[in-house]
Amino acid sequence: MARRVFFSFHFNNDFSRTQLVRNMGKLDGNSLATANRWEEIKQKGDQAVKDWIESNMSGKTCVVVLVGSDTASRRWVKYEIKKGWEDGRAVLGIYVNKLKDLNGNTSTRGASPFASVTANGMNLSGVPPMKIPSGTTSKEAYASISANISDWIEEAIETRAKYS
Repeated sequence: MARRVFFSFHFNNDFSRTQLVRNMGKLDGNSLATANRWEEIKQKGDQAVKDWIESNMSGKTCVVVLVGSDTASRRWVKYEIKKGWEDGRAVLGIYVNKLKDLNGNTSTRGASPFASVTANGMNLSGVPPMKIPSGTTSKEAYASISANISDWIEEAIETRAKYS
């Protein structure tokens, strides 16, 4: 049975890369908001965004952070990591910068988003697993993620259990 996960990512930069991971069929992830829907939610204010995150995280086992070039600096990604960890969910980071976007471009690898997040009074730098897919091409990175994502999530769940 596929794990139920919440995907966290930088919408503008990495939406298409996120779609590649979601469409692997390995996980039962949250429905992603379209660009228009995300803008509608944000325009309603911070509480509306928090409510959307709360609703979509409900029933999920793991927060899977798909990390591109600018993910670590995103306010709502940091919030999702903190919330997931504080709610007792596993947290996992996967670099997706090698995956091609809709224009056929890859991006630079960004910083780990966990370095700037403190949850339950603990800095998460080096705590949740942060995975770098093998391979140098988009196709190889995709194959690496597809082959390993289920095991990586199980590792994240085991890691989280150590901090319960």
